[in-house]
Amino acid sequence: MPARPHLALYQPDIPQNTGTLLRLCACLGVPASIIEPAGFPVSDRHFRRSGMDYLDQVALERHISFTAFESWRAERGARLVLLTTRAQLSYTAFAFRPGDILLLGRESAGVPDAVHNLADATIRVPMRPSLRSLNVAVAGAMVLGEALRQMGAFEDEDLT
Repeated sequence: MPARPHLALYQPDIPQNTGTLLRLCACLGVPASIIEPAGFPVSDRHFRRSGMDYLDQVALERHISFTAFESWRAERGARLVLLTTRAQLSYTAFAFRPGDILLLGRESAGVPDAVHNLADATIRVPMRPSLRSLNVAVAGAMVLGEALRQMGAFEDEDLT
C-alpha cells in the first residue's frame, strides 16, 4: 500500500466528531493522531458510540502535548498541512504528498497562532462568505478524500 496521509486532531472538543473521524480513518486505511488534552475522556460513551467497533482498526498515535507531537513529526520529516478558515488556498488547488499530516483544530477555537505559524501549508474548504465554518468531521472527510484521490488511493476498490 502506498504511503497515506496522516490525520491529526488538535485537542478535540467533541467526542462524536473524534469518533467519526477515527472511523473514517479506519475505513480508508489512514493513520491518525490525537493531540492532548482532549475535551473528553477516550472512554466517553459518545466517542465510543460514534467510532463503533472501528476504533480498534485505526493506527492511532496519542500525543500528550503539541510539543510531543512536533517532536514525533520532526522525526518523520512530515509536512504539516493545517485546515483553517484563515487560509487563502483551497484544498482542491493544493498538491498533497504521501506522508502529509492533515491537522484539524479544535471545534471551539481552531489552533493557537503558535501552531498555525508552524504549519508548512494552510488550506481551506471554500464556502459561502456569510457562513462561519463546516463541521470539523465533514471538512476532514472532504480534504482527506481529495488527498487520497490525488495519491491514487481509490484506484483499487478495497484500498489495499
